[in-house]
Amino acid sequence: MPGHSTTEDLFAGLPPLISVPQAADLMGLTRPTAYRYAQQGYLPVRRFGPRRVLVITAKLRTLLETD
Repeated sequence: MPGHSTTEDLFAGLPPLISVPQAADLMGLTRPTAYRYAQQGYLPVRRFGPRRVLVITAKLRTLLETD
């Protein structure tokens, strides 16, 4: 259907890890909200050191898929 994106379309070509702002765009969230969700454990993230936080693409896709 034109104008209708599936979860597969949204994630096509994305790397295994994406930035929190990229995840925010996919989810229709503001950047601060996405960082807050990551901090609270609502987003599947991988931390690299004290400041680098990346979202696990496959887990985010599963989270966003509907039944």
